[in-house]
Amino acid sequence: MTALRKVVWYFDSILGGQDYRRYVDHLARNHPGCEVPTEREYWRTRHADADNNPTNRCC
Repeated sequence: MTALRKVVWYFDSILGGQDYRRYVDHLARNHPGCEVPTEREYWRTRHADADNNPTNRCC
């Protein structure tokens, strides 16, 4: 893996770029009959939940 790819992967991980894929994998493993939301729906719900239930976070 080149240095640039490592840097891109690192920032993608920090910013949550792989969260949706992990969530879809989780649904497939643990809730096979559950409807999978679109990526847009996933992020909309996630941000709404974060706004409604604030916790200690940097931003």
